[in-house]
Amino acid sequence: MNRIAFIGGGNMATALIAGMIRHGAQPGGIAVAEPRAEALQELSREYGVATYTNNLDAAEGAAILVLAVKPQMMADVCRTLRPVVQKYRPVIISIAAGIRIAQIERWLDGALPVVRCMPNTPAMIGAGATALFANGRVSAPQRAEAQHVLDAAGLTVWVPEEDQLDTVTALSGSGPAYFFLMVEALENAAFSQGLSRETARALAAQTALGAGRMLIESGESAATLRQRVTSPKGTTQAALDSFRNDHFNAIVARAVDAARRRGFDLSEDMESNT
Repeated sequence: MNRIAFIGGGNMATALIAGMIRHGAQPGGIAVAEPRAEALQELSREYGVATYTNNLDAAEGAAILVLAVKPQMMADVCRTLRPVVQKYRPVIISIAAGIRIAQIERWLDGALPVVRCMPNTPAMIGAGATALFANGRVSAPQRAEAQHVLDAAGLTVWVPEEDQLDTVTALSGSGPAYFFLMVEALENAAFSQGLSRETARALAAQTALGAGRMLIESGESAATLRQRVTSPKGTTQAALDSFRNDHFNAIVARAVDAARRRGFDLSEDMESNT
């Protein structure tokens, strides 16, 4: 793996760094730029990576540059990185939601190899789901290197069109919050019917974990697994009928579409503000 620099040392960058080191990456080949002194100290102490407060210093000589800053900061950060990016022309990996490749290229002042991706928060425990899209200037070896970085955090898939990343953002990027909401609702429902808060929380969380593992490990579809656990006129059927009567599928579809549209709006907002 060539030298890699992270611009931004927040949770997602830390998750990727941790995963890479677990998979054999050498800390000496990883640099991180981050303005928060406490975060830099933690990264240095925990992982032994090189840390910087100046973005240009961290990016100097990097073959891979990961932009791990908030979308609202991306334009300014890219503009400050122009000199070193134009000098070394690294492959750029962006994990900023809603920011288009064309915008990144414009802010960096040149046609560059750019991979845009959308990881999610379970990456912090190595169970992430990440979709990637590469522009036409990314070579096959660079695609492999970008995927290697994200593979360290969990599942990776490539999508053929950049616009599909808005849907990915709505599905897996925001998706963990949907499941947390469901578990929270199950916990509250059980608590209201007499279970202790602790017991309700433990059972709801373990149920979510078990269901997720069954989906991954069985290789069966969600529909098949749902049908297997549903006995005609049984308790599960009663609950599913209640969901259906309340138009559960339509509720989910509207929520995912709202998140997708917000991802598109983020890009438009950045365009109008820069």
